[in-house]
Amino acid sequence: MEGQQTQPGSPDGVERPRLRAAAAALTSLAAVAATSLVAGPAVADTSAVPCALPRTAAHHSLGLDSWNTAYPRPDRNLDAVMIFLSFPDSSPLTTPAELAADHFPATSDFFRRASYGKFLLRAHPLRQWVRMPQKSTAYRIKRDWDADRRSAYLRDAIAAADPLVDFSRYDVVYLVADPDAPGVDSDATKVVNFDQPVRADGADLKRAVTVFERHPPDRNVLAHETGHVFDLPDLYHRPADGKGDWDTHVGDWDVMGSQFGLAPEPFGWHKWKLGWLNRWQVRCVAGPADRMLTLEPLAAAPARGASVGTRLAVVRTGANTALAIEARSATGNDRDICTEGVLIYRVGNEAASGGGPVQVIDTHPKTEACWDESVYPPLADAPLGVGETFTVKEDGVRVEVADRTPTGAWNVKITTAVPRR
Repeated sequence: MEGQQTQPGSPDGVERPRLRAAAAALTSLAAVAATSLVAGPAVADTSAVPCALPRTAAHHSLGLDSWNTAYPRPDRNLDAVMIFLSFPDSSPLTTPAELAADHFPATSDFFRRASYGKFLLRAHPLRQWVRMPQKSTAYRIKRDWDADRRSAYLRDAIAAADPLVDFSRYDVVYLVADPDAPGVDSDATKVVNFDQPVRADGADLKRAVTVFERHPPDRNVLAHETGHVFDLPDLYHRPADGKGDWDTHVGDWDVMGSQFGLAPEPFGWHKWKLGWLNRWQVRCVAGPADRMLTLEPLAAAPARGASVGTRLAVVRTGANTALAIEARSATGNDRDICTEGVLIYRVGNEAASGGGPVQVIDTHPKTEACWDESVYPPLADAPLGVGETFTVKEDGVRVEVADRTPTGAWNVKITTAVPRR
Protein backbone atom coordinates (compact mmCIF):
# COMPACT_ATOMS: atom_id res chain seq x y z
CA MET A 1 0.00 0.00 0.00
CA GLU A 2 1.13 3.49 -0.69
CA GLY A 3 0.21 6.94 0.38
CA GLN A 4 -0.76 10.31 -0.93
CA GLN A 5 0.82 13.74 -0.88
CA THR A 6 -0.69 16.36 1.38
CA GLN A 7 0.37 19.45 3.24
CA PRO A 8 2.44 18.72 5.22
CA GLY A 9 2.62 15.31 3.63
CA SER A 10 1.38 11.74 2.98
CA PRO A 11 2.44 7.88 1.89
CA ASP A 12 2.28 5.27 -1.04
CA GLY A 13 -0.74 3.05 -1.84
CA VAL A 14 -3.27 4.92 0.19
CA GLU A 15 -1.31 7.66 1.79
CA ARG A 16 2.25 9.00 1.79
CA PRO A 17 4.03 11.08 4.44
CA ARG A 18 5.96 14.12 3.47
CA LEU A 19 9.23 14.70 5.30
CA ARG A 20 9.98 18.32 4.60
CA ALA A 21 13.26 19.34 5.91
CA ALA A 22 16.09 19.08 7.99
CA ALA A 23 19.01 17.10 6.99
CA ALA A 24 20.98 15.38 9.69
CA ALA A 25 19.32 17.36 12.43
CA LEU A 26 15.90 16.10 11.23
CA THR A 27 14.19 19.32 12.16
CA SER A 28 10.79 20.31 10.77
CA LEU A 29 10.21 16.79 9.49
CA ALA A 30 6.86 16.24 7.79
CA ALA A 31 5.67 13.07 6.10
CA VAL A 32 4.32 12.71 2.58
CA ALA A 33 2.24 10.05 0.77
CA ALA A 34 3.21 8.48 -2.51
CA THR A 35 0.01 8.47 -4.48
CA SER A 36 0.18 12.01 -5.74
CA LEU A 37 3.88 12.42 -6.34
CA VAL A 38 4.55 14.37 -9.54
CA ALA A 39 6.19 12.82 -12.54
CA GLY A 40 9.68 13.75 -11.41
CA PRO A 41 12.94 13.65 -13.37
CA ALA A 42 13.27 11.26 -16.27
CA VAL A 43 15.90 9.33 -18.10
CA ALA A 44 15.34 8.01 -21.61
CA ASP A 45 14.41 4.36 -21.91
CA THR A 46 16.39 2.95 -24.80
CA SER A 47 14.26 -0.22 -24.85
CA ALA A 48 11.11 1.72 -25.79
CA VAL A 49 9.25 0.55 -28.88
CA PRO A 50 6.27 2.06 -30.76
CA CYS A 51 3.61 0.41 -28.58
CA ALA A 52 5.11 1.80 -25.35
CA LEU A 53 2.89 4.43 -23.75
CA PRO A 54 4.49 7.74 -22.74
CA ARG A 55 4.99 8.46 -19.06
CA THR A 56 2.63 11.08 -17.62
CA ALA A 57 2.44 13.10 -14.41
CA ALA A 58 0.13 10.49 -12.84
CA HIS A 59 1.57 9.02 -9.67
CA HIS A 60 3.35 5.77 -10.63
CA SER A 61 2.38 6.30 -14.27
CA LEU A 62 2.63 3.15 -16.38
CA GLY A 63 4.13 5.06 -19.29
CA LEU A 64 7.35 3.43 -20.47
CA ASP A 65 9.17 5.95 -22.65
CA SER A 66 11.28 7.19 -19.73
CA TRP A 67 12.23 6.25 -16.19
CA ASN A 68 11.43 8.45 -13.18
CA THR A 69 14.87 8.80 -11.57
CA ALA A 70 13.30 9.70 -8.23
CA TYR A 71 13.03 5.90 -7.83
CA PRO A 72 15.75 3.25 -7.93
CA ARG A 73 15.35 0.99 -10.95
CA PRO A 74 15.74 -2.70 -10.08
CA ASP A 75 17.75 -3.65 -13.14
CA ARG A 76 20.81 -4.04 -10.91
CA ASN A 77 21.50 -5.37 -7.43
CA LEU A 78 20.19 -3.15 -4.61
CA ASP A 79 20.84 -3.15 -0.86
CA ALA A 80 18.15 -2.79 1.81
CA VAL A 81 18.54 -2.15 5.52
CA MET A 82 15.98 -3.48 8.01
CA ILE A 83 15.68 -1.45 11.21
CA PHE A 84 13.67 -2.98 14.06
CA LEU A 85 11.87 -0.51 16.32
CA SER A 86 10.78 -1.21 19.89
CA PHE A 87 8.84 1.04 22.27
CA PRO A 88 8.98 1.93 25.96
CA ASP A 89 5.50 0.49 26.59
CA SER A 90 6.24 -3.03 25.32
CA SER A 91 8.89 -5.73 25.61
CA PRO A 92 9.28 -7.51 22.24
CA LEU A 93 8.17 -11.14 22.11
CA THR A 94 10.16 -11.77 18.95
CA THR A 95 13.74 -11.13 17.90
CA PRO A 96 15.00 -9.05 14.99
CA ALA A 97 16.28 -12.25 13.41
CA GLU A 98 12.80 -13.83 13.55
CA LEU A 99 11.18 -10.77 11.97
CA ALA A 100 13.84 -10.60 9.27
CA ALA A 101 13.18 -14.26 8.46
CA ASP A 102 9.48 -13.41 8.00
CA HIS A 103 10.41 -11.48 4.87
CA PHE A 104 13.82 -12.68 3.68
CA PRO A 105 14.94 -14.56 1.70
CA ALA A 106 11.31 -14.91 0.48
CA THR A 107 11.12 -11.34 -0.85
CA SER A 108 14.51 -11.54 -2.54
CA ASP A 109 13.53 -14.87 -4.08
CA PHE A 110 10.27 -13.38 -5.39
CA PHE A 111 12.10 -10.61 -7.24
CA ARG A 112 14.89 -12.91 -8.44
CA ARG A 113 12.32 -15.17 -10.09
CA ALA A 114 10.24 -12.28 -11.45
CA SER A 115 13.29 -10.58 -12.98
CA TYR A 116 14.69 -13.82 -14.48
CA GLY A 117 17.74 -13.37 -12.29
CA LYS A 118 18.42 -9.81 -13.45
CA PHE A 119 17.80 -8.27 -10.04
CA LEU A 120 18.86 -9.22 -6.51
CA LEU A 121 17.54 -7.40 -3.44
CA ARG A 122 20.15 -7.87 -0.71
CA ALA A 123 18.76 -7.50 2.82
CA HIS A 124 20.91 -6.22 5.68
CA PRO A 125 18.91 -6.58 8.94
CA LEU A 126 20.14 -5.03 12.16
CA ARG A 127 20.71 -7.59 14.89
CA GLN A 128 19.26 -5.47 17.68
CA TRP A 129 16.20 -3.47 18.57
CA VAL A 130 16.29 0.31 18.18
CA ARG A 131 14.32 1.97 20.98
CA MET A 132 11.83 4.68 20.02
CA PRO A 133 11.58 7.64 22.42
CA GLN A 134 7.78 7.52 22.79
CA LYS A 135 5.24 4.84 23.63
CA SER A 136 3.75 3.01 20.66
CA THR A 137 0.32 4.38 21.55
CA ALA A 138 1.60 7.96 21.37
CA TYR A 139 2.00 7.79 17.58
CA ARG A 140 -1.63 6.69 17.02
CA ILE A 141 -0.59 4.39 14.19
CA LYS A 142 -3.35 3.46 11.76
CA ARG A 143 -4.03 3.03 8.04
CA ASP A 144 -5.10 6.60 7.31
CA TRP A 145 -2.56 8.10 9.62
CA ASP A 146 -2.58 11.68 10.86
CA ALA A 147 0.25 13.42 8.99
CA ASP A 148 1.76 15.04 12.08
CA ARG A 149 1.80 11.76 14.02
CA ARG A 150 3.33 9.95 11.07
CA SER A 151 5.96 12.67 10.72
CA ALA A 152 6.86 12.33 14.38
CA TYR A 153 7.20 8.56 14.00
CA LEU A 154 9.52 8.88 11.01
CA ARG A 155 11.57 11.64 12.62
CA ASP A 156 12.04 9.59 15.78
CA ALA A 157 12.82 6.37 13.91
CA ILE A 158 15.50 7.90 11.69
CA ALA A 159 17.08 9.81 14.58
CA ALA A 160 17.13 6.71 16.80
CA ALA A 161 18.66 4.54 14.09
CA ASP A 162 21.19 7.05 12.80
CA PRO A 163 23.96 6.16 15.31
CA LEU A 164 23.72 2.51 14.24
CA VAL A 165 23.07 2.80 10.49
CA ASP A 166 25.09 4.32 7.69
CA PHE A 167 22.15 5.27 5.47
CA SER A 168 24.47 6.11 2.56
CA ARG A 169 25.06 2.38 2.02
CA TYR A 170 21.45 1.47 1.24
CA ASP A 171 18.98 1.87 -1.61
CA VAL A 172 15.92 0.77 0.41
CA VAL A 173 15.02 1.40 4.07
CA TYR A 174 12.58 -0.82 5.98
CA LEU A 175 11.38 0.44 9.38
CA VAL A 176 9.95 -2.63 11.11
CA ALA A 177 7.90 -2.03 14.26
CA ASP A 178 7.56 -4.50 17.14
CA PRO A 179 4.41 -6.35 16.05
CA ASP A 180 3.27 -6.94 19.63
CA ALA A 181 3.44 -3.33 20.81
CA PRO A 182 -0.08 -2.18 21.81
CA GLY A 183 -0.16 0.84 19.50
CA VAL A 184 0.94 -1.00 16.33
CA ASP A 185 -1.73 -1.49 13.64
CA SER A 186 -0.87 -4.08 10.99
CA ASP A 187 -3.14 -2.31 8.50
CA ALA A 188 -0.81 0.71 8.48
CA THR A 189 2.06 -0.87 6.53
CA LYS A 190 2.95 1.38 3.59
CA VAL A 191 5.65 3.21 1.68
CA VAL A 192 6.32 6.78 2.69
CA ASN A 193 7.84 9.10 0.08
CA PHE A 194 9.46 12.29 1.31
CA ASP A 195 8.44 15.54 -0.31
CA GLN A 196 12.02 16.67 0.05
CA PRO A 197 14.85 14.22 0.72
CA VAL A 198 16.04 13.83 4.30
CA ARG A 199 19.81 14.16 4.57
CA ALA A 200 21.53 11.47 6.63
CA ASP A 201 25.12 10.21 6.48
CA GLY A 202 25.73 12.30 3.39
CA ALA A 203 22.88 10.60 1.53
CA ASP A 204 19.42 11.77 0.49
CA LEU A 205 16.69 9.53 1.92
CA LYS A 206 13.74 9.79 -0.47
CA ARG A 207 11.41 7.19 1.06
CA ALA A 208 11.03 4.46 3.66
CA VAL A 209 8.89 1.37 3.97
CA THR A 210 7.05 1.44 7.31
CA VAL A 211 6.28 -2.15 8.32
CA PHE A 212 3.69 -2.89 11.01
CA GLU A 213 2.97 -6.52 10.11
CA ARG A 214 1.98 -9.28 12.47
CA HIS A 215 4.31 -12.23 13.08
CA PRO A 216 4.06 -14.17 10.84
CA PRO A 217 3.11 -11.50 8.27
CA ASP A 218 0.71 -11.44 5.34
CA ARG A 219 1.97 -13.33 2.31
CA ASN A 220 4.05 -11.30 -0.15
CA VAL A 221 3.37 -8.09 1.75
CA LEU A 222 6.94 -6.85 1.49
CA ALA A 223 7.12 -7.69 -2.21
CA HIS A 224 4.04 -5.49 -2.71
CA GLU A 225 5.45 -2.58 -0.71
CA THR A 226 8.85 -2.87 -2.33
CA GLY A 227 7.12 -2.65 -5.70
CA HIS A 228 6.13 0.92 -4.76
CA VAL A 229 9.80 1.67 -4.09
CA PHE A 230 10.35 0.77 -7.76
CA ASP A 231 7.57 3.10 -8.97
CA LEU A 232 4.84 0.47 -9.38
CA PRO A 233 1.22 1.48 -8.64
CA ASP A 234 -1.44 -0.05 -6.43
CA LEU A 235 -3.72 -2.03 -8.71
CA TYR A 236 -6.53 -2.66 -6.23
CA HIS A 237 -9.68 -0.60 -5.99
CA ARG A 238 -10.36 0.95 -2.61
CA PRO A 239 -14.11 1.43 -2.05
CA ALA A 240 -15.05 4.97 -1.06
CA ASP A 241 -16.53 3.83 2.25
CA GLY A 242 -13.87 1.19 2.87
CA LYS A 243 -16.49 -1.52 2.41
CA GLY A 244 -16.98 -3.83 -0.55
CA ASP A 245 -14.55 -5.65 -2.82
CA TRP A 246 -11.05 -4.25 -3.27
CA ASP A 247 -9.94 -6.62 -6.05
CA THR A 248 -12.29 -5.87 -8.94
CA HIS A 249 -9.58 -4.37 -11.19
CA VAL A 250 -7.09 -7.26 -11.43
CA GLY A 251 -8.17 -9.94 -8.95
CA ASP A 252 -5.37 -12.42 -8.20
CA TRP A 253 -3.15 -11.17 -11.01
CA ASP A 254 0.04 -9.31 -9.99
CA VAL A 255 1.30 -8.74 -6.45
CA MET A 256 0.52 -5.02 -6.79
CA GLY A 257 -3.16 -5.95 -6.83
CA SER A 258 -3.30 -8.24 -3.81
CA GLN A 259 -0.49 -9.68 -1.74
CA PHE A 260 -2.74 -12.70 -1.20
CA GLY A 261 -3.29 -13.35 -4.92
CA LEU A 262 -2.89 -16.82 -6.39
CA ALA A 263 -0.93 -15.43 -9.37
CA PRO A 264 1.38 -12.75 -7.90
CA GLU A 265 3.87 -12.67 -10.78
CA PRO A 266 4.14 -9.03 -11.92
CA PHE A 267 2.37 -8.25 -15.17
CA GLY A 268 4.53 -8.31 -18.28
CA TRP A 269 3.89 -4.57 -18.59
CA HIS A 270 5.43 -4.03 -15.15
CA LYS A 271 8.40 -6.19 -16.08
CA TRP A 272 8.88 -4.14 -19.21
CA LYS A 273 8.80 -0.95 -17.17
CA LEU A 274 11.34 -2.28 -14.66
CA GLY A 275 13.78 -3.43 -17.34
CA TRP A 276 13.22 -7.16 -16.90
CA LEU A 277 11.82 -7.59 -20.41
CA ASN A 278 13.79 -6.27 -23.35
CA ARG A 279 12.42 -5.06 -26.66
CA TRP A 280 12.92 -8.47 -28.27
CA GLN A 281 10.61 -10.07 -25.72
CA VAL A 282 7.81 -7.59 -26.44
CA ARG A 283 5.85 -7.82 -29.71
CA CYS A 284 3.91 -4.81 -30.94
CA VAL A 285 0.85 -5.75 -32.99
CA ALA A 286 -0.36 -2.96 -35.25
CA GLY A 287 -3.44 -3.26 -37.38
CA PRO A 288 -5.24 -4.10 -39.39
CA ALA A 289 -3.41 -7.43 -39.27
CA ASP A 290 -3.46 -11.08 -38.29
CA ARG A 291 -0.42 -11.97 -36.23
CA MET A 292 0.57 -15.47 -35.11
CA LEU A 293 3.01 -15.59 -32.25
CA THR A 294 4.22 -17.88 -29.50
CA LEU A 295 4.05 -16.59 -25.93
CA GLU A 296 6.37 -18.05 -23.34
CA PRO A 297 4.79 -18.36 -19.87
CA LEU A 298 5.51 -15.09 -18.11
CA ALA A 299 6.64 -16.67 -14.83
CA ALA A 300 8.76 -19.42 -16.37
CA ALA A 301 12.51 -19.25 -15.92
CA PRO A 302 14.38 -18.96 -19.23
CA ALA A 303 15.57 -22.31 -20.49
CA ARG A 304 19.34 -22.58 -20.44
CA GLY A 305 20.77 -21.98 -23.88
CA ALA A 306 17.36 -21.18 -25.38
CA SER A 307 16.80 -18.16 -27.59
CA VAL A 308 14.95 -15.14 -26.20
CA GLY A 309 11.22 -15.81 -26.45
CA THR A 310 8.25 -13.46 -26.59
CA ARG A 311 6.73 -12.79 -23.16
CA LEU A 312 4.36 -9.92 -23.94
CA ALA A 313 2.25 -8.81 -26.90
CA VAL A 314 0.91 -5.25 -27.01
CA VAL A 315 -1.76 -3.60 -29.13
CA ARG A 316 -1.75 0.19 -28.90
CA THR A 317 -5.40 1.27 -28.68
CA GLY A 318 -5.02 5.02 -28.22
CA ALA A 319 -2.67 7.82 -27.26
CA ASN A 320 -2.78 6.75 -23.63
CA THR A 321 -4.07 3.16 -23.67
CA ALA A 322 -2.97 -0.28 -24.79
CA LEU A 323 -4.03 -3.92 -24.58
CA ALA A 324 -1.45 -6.31 -23.17
CA ILE A 325 -1.53 -10.05 -23.83
CA GLU A 326 0.58 -12.61 -21.96
CA ALA A 327 0.59 -16.30 -21.00
CA ARG A 328 0.23 -17.36 -17.37
CA SER A 329 1.09 -20.91 -16.27
CA ALA A 330 1.60 -22.76 -12.99
CA THR A 331 5.31 -22.11 -12.52
CA GLY A 332 7.62 -19.81 -10.57
CA ASN A 333 5.76 -17.13 -8.62
CA ASP A 334 2.55 -18.34 -10.31
CA ARG A 335 2.86 -21.92 -9.04
CA ASP A 336 -0.46 -21.64 -7.16
CA ILE A 337 -2.34 -20.14 -10.10
CA CYS A 338 -6.05 -20.93 -10.36
CA THR A 339 -6.42 -20.97 -14.16
CA GLU A 340 -3.70 -21.21 -16.78
CA GLY A 341 -4.07 -19.46 -20.11
CA VAL A 342 -3.63 -16.28 -22.09
CA LEU A 343 -4.44 -13.18 -20.05
CA ILE A 344 -5.64 -9.92 -21.61
CA TYR A 345 -5.60 -6.62 -19.76
CA ARG A 346 -5.94 -2.94 -20.51
CA VAL A 347 -3.23 -0.46 -19.48
CA GLY A 348 -3.65 3.31 -19.11
CA ASN A 349 -0.85 5.76 -18.46
CA GLU A 350 -3.04 8.56 -17.05
CA ALA A 351 -4.57 6.65 -14.13
CA ALA A 352 -2.70 7.14 -10.86
CA SER A 353 -1.85 4.48 -8.31
CA GLY A 354 -5.11 3.09 -6.93
CA GLY A 355 -7.08 4.59 -9.81
CA GLY A 356 -7.23 1.52 -12.03
CA PRO A 357 -4.16 1.83 -14.30
CA VAL A 358 -4.61 -1.86 -15.17
CA GLN A 359 -7.93 -3.60 -15.85
CA VAL A 360 -7.96 -7.36 -16.42
CA ILE A 361 -10.45 -8.40 -19.09
CA ASP A 362 -12.66 -11.30 -18.06
CA THR A 363 -12.88 -13.60 -21.06
CA HIS A 364 -15.34 -15.82 -19.12
CA PRO A 365 -17.72 -13.22 -17.67
CA LYS A 366 -20.45 -15.73 -16.79
CA THR A 367 -18.27 -17.98 -14.64
CA GLU A 368 -15.83 -17.80 -11.77
CA ALA A 369 -13.24 -20.12 -10.25
CA CYS A 370 -11.39 -21.04 -7.05
CA TRP A 371 -14.07 -19.39 -4.93
CA ASP A 372 -12.54 -20.78 -1.73
CA GLU A 373 -9.03 -19.42 -2.43
CA SER A 374 -9.19 -16.56 -4.92
CA VAL A 375 -9.30 -12.95 -3.74
CA TYR A 376 -11.86 -12.29 -6.52
CA PRO A 377 -13.29 -15.46 -8.13
CA PRO A 378 -14.94 -13.65 -11.10
CA LEU A 379 -11.45 -12.88 -12.47
CA ALA A 380 -9.76 -16.11 -11.37
CA ASP A 381 -10.73 -17.72 -14.69
CA ALA A 382 -10.06 -14.61 -16.79
CA PRO A 383 -7.46 -16.20 -19.13
CA LEU A 384 -8.31 -17.86 -22.44
CA GLY A 385 -7.63 -21.58 -22.76
CA VAL A 386 -6.59 -23.64 -25.78
CA GLY A 387 -9.19 -23.46 -28.54
CA GLU A 388 -10.88 -20.36 -27.13
CA THR A 389 -11.38 -16.97 -28.79
CA PHE A 390 -12.30 -13.61 -27.30
CA THR A 391 -12.97 -10.27 -28.98
CA VAL A 392 -12.39 -7.01 -27.16
CA LYS A 393 -15.16 -5.23 -29.04
CA GLU A 394 -14.44 -1.68 -27.98
CA ASP A 395 -10.87 -1.98 -29.31
CA GLY A 396 -11.51 -4.20 -32.33
CA VAL A 397 -9.03 -6.85 -31.18
CA ARG A 398 -9.57 -10.62 -31.32
CA VAL A 399 -7.36 -13.12 -29.50
CA GLU A 400 -7.41 -16.82 -30.42
CA VAL A 401 -5.45 -19.48 -28.53
CA ALA A 402 -4.53 -22.21 -30.99
CA ASP A 403 -2.55 -24.71 -28.95
CA ARG A 404 0.46 -25.23 -26.72
CA THR A 405 3.95 -26.22 -27.74
CA PRO A 406 5.75 -29.26 -26.27
CA THR A 407 7.70 -26.86 -24.03
CA GLY A 408 4.51 -25.28 -22.62
CA ALA A 409 4.40 -22.06 -24.61
CA TRP A 410 1.12 -20.79 -26.06
CA ASN A 411 0.48 -20.30 -29.78
CA VAL A 412 -1.76 -17.27 -30.19
CA LYS A 413 -3.35 -15.43 -33.11
CA ILE A 414 -4.05 -11.72 -32.61
CA THR A 415 -6.32 -9.96 -35.09
CA THR A 416 -6.57 -6.19 -34.99
CA ALA A 417 -9.15 -3.84 -36.48
CA VAL A 418 -11.95 -6.39 -36.03
CA PRO A 419 -15.27 -4.75 -36.99
CA ARG A 420 -17.21 -3.66 -33.91
CA ARG A 421 -20.69 -5.12 -33.42
